[in-house]
Amino acid sequence: MKALIIGKLMYSRFFIFICVITISSLSANAKDTLTGAMVSAYNTSGLLQQNRAVLRAADEDVATAASQLAPVVSWASSASHSGSDSSAYDTSASVSLSADYTLYDGGKSSLGLEAAKFSVLATRSKLVSIEQNVLFEAVTAYLGVIRETENVSLRENNLSVIREELKAANDRFEVGEITKTDVALAEARLAASNSALAVAKGSYEKAVASYISSIGAKPNSLEYPNFVPEVPNSLESAIAIALTEHPSIDELKNLIKVSEINSKIADLSTGFTISLESSVSLDEEGETSGSVGVKASGPIFSGGKLYSSSRKKIALKEQVLARLYSSKISIEQNVTNAFSSLQVAQAAKSAAEEQIRATEVALKGVKEEAILGARTTLDVLNAEKDLLDARVQLISAKVDENLSLYRLLLQIGRLTADYLSLPVRQYDVKKYYDLVKNSPASNSKTGRELDNILKSLAKN
Repeated sequence: MKALIIGKLMYSRFFIFICVITISSLSANAKDTLTGAMVSAYNTSGLLQQNRAVLRAADEDVATAASQLAPVVSWASSASHSGSDSSAYDTSASVSLSADYTLYDGGKSSLGLEAAKFSVLATRSKLVSIEQNVLFEAVTAYLGVIRETENVSLRENNLSVIREELKAANDRFEVGEITKTDVALAEARLAASNSALAVAKGSYEKAVASYISSIGAKPNSLEYPNFVPEVPNSLESAIAIALTEHPSIDELKNLIKVSEINSKIADLSTGFTISLESSVSLDEEGETSGSVGVKASGPIFSGGKLYSSSRKKIALKEQVLARLYSSKISIEQNVTNAFSSLQVAQAAKSAAEEQIRATEVALKGVKEEAILGARTTLDVLNAEKDLLDARVQLISAKVDENLSLYRLLLQIGRLTADYLSLPVRQYDVKKYYDLVKNSPASNSKTGRELDNILKSLAKN
């Protein structure tokens, strides 16, 4: 029985040991993916959090505008104690309640509410632009680390090859097959290889710093993206998508609506307003008094202020229209550049692959000829350099191809967590708006829900 128990304990310990080894191996071999990098950037971006707060502030402008359509109720109380040495002191106190309600203002309040709503839509589009930039920075940083990692690896391998070539050159010099010049050429190439490796390591450190800044974590073993996003197969379709889906276009269209409404509000500022005023008061003797009345008011002379404001709103509208026109031109140009860059990168990758195949054959032949004395050490070194250059070009072309795919998505307005189906909890732009749009009271059910949301945001 004792032996059985000991056997079970040994088996348990062995099982635990195997599990630990397995988990450790998995952790050691774990690789970061581009999707994971984008998810991390999305979840940790301070810029996204900042602009979500900007959007909530715009939502509150809707609540403020909505409150202008509701009556304003206020209270006041006063107490006084007055008199002199020659007369009795008199004490008085009162409490009053008043209400004001705008019956007619030409529609200014309603228009103000509409302007605030369009401003919210513009801010939402701006948030999408920010989201795109955050994700593209993550893609750029991720692919940058891959590029520099492979460059360092190539430079290290090349350094090992050059060292072997130098050793072989020294051996051949000792037996009189080559001259001291050949050895010196190999030594010079070794020094250049060491320098190139140092530069590559420096570029790698910069890429890592950019990765940490964009993604919020250090890179582990990165793998090439295994997911190819769907992009338009023609320049015409890419431009058509961009002009309808790019968030900058949508933002400016909504800002034009805002400027048009503000222009109308400015025109109505010369009109009149009718409001209902009522009040009730209670004095220290318990007597009540009240009043109800209708008040009409309007400007007569303001030194040209109102007309100046109207002209300013027209100018601002024209400014946004011009921005929209310029933005469309810029978007078309950016889409064209991104589409062209993708085609160039794809062609460069094919060319680099073919160049590697050719240079590998050439290097093999040069080495064989060098053994027979038909080629010099310099010929071998040059062939090695040609192969290295071709491999570096292939790395750049592969990275550029992936980067161009995501840059094209960025320029057409589809580099979003939603389009890429990223496994993230996306920010609900309507949730906060729906709660505040009707300007709820703080002690209402909706007001309490808002308090809970604000508390949860404060914890983050």
